[in-house]
Amino acid sequence: MMEKKGILVISFGTSYKETRKKTIEAVEKAIAGRFSGYEVRRAFTSKMIIKKLKERDGIHIDYIDEGLQHFIDDGVKDVLVVPTHIMNGTEYDFVSHYVYNFRDKFDSLRISTPLLTAEEDYDDVIEAIEKSYVNRFFKDSSNGTAIVFMGHGSEHFANATYSQLQLKLMSLGYEHIYVTTVEGFPTFDDTLGFMAPHKYSKIILAPFMLVAGDHAVNDMAGDDEGSLKSKFIASGCDVQCVFEGLGEQKAFQQLFIKHAEKALND
Repeated sequence: MMEKKGILVISFGTSYKETRKKTIEAVEKAIAGRFSGYEVRRAFTSKMIIKKLKERDGIHIDYIDEGLQHFIDDGVKDVLVVPTHIMNGTEYDFVSHYVYNFRDKFDSLRISTPLLTAEEDYDDVIEAIEKSYVNRFFKDSSNGTAIVFMGHGSEHFANATYSQLQLKLMSLGYEHIYVTTVEGFPTFDDTLGFMAPHKYSKIILAPFMLVAGDHAVNDMAGDDEGSLKSKFIASGCDVQCVFEGLGEQKAFQQLFIKHAEKALND
């Protein structure tokens, strides 16, 4: 009898049905297509979103430990955990904690790393940015246009990931592509300061997050004067908002697969 094998794809989560389908579900389907011998299941790290989906829509999503326990209950002995997080921050710490606590419950329990972990990951992500955004929106660096990616940001020390990505972009010659954050460094105002010498006339805004959820709708593209869109309009720029999470982009889906493959091969 063939041993059961499973993959638990763990995301922060979203309560937006269409966004969930375009991003989280799209990543899960891409992983399932690559690892045909594995049963792919879902878990979220946001208990608030899990609670909201259950109360509002009657949908149950496992938390991390529930997802792992359900594999045990179903006799699955070989499990790969694939977090869809950007960096090694608080949410990934939660995942790592539970995986460690379940380490003796399986014959094999592996976990892949977030999108930006090793040095080569930055090159991979920038290549994915090139394929998914630069080639589509930004072909001429001298036309007064910039692309600004908005990340979540964190008080966790892993917030330095955003600064490293920004420096890597600059070192590779992507001088008109910027990375800002909602709750970390660089702030919106920091990024506006970095950009000021170039006197841009048009700004492309895109979320540097798996999903285009509340932060994209409100902090990035909201009409409030504190939103990223409003700040750029106030500075005299035309603004185009891209409501697409990274999970929608095939190039980023392939990066999650690459990280999963590495976890299995190590």
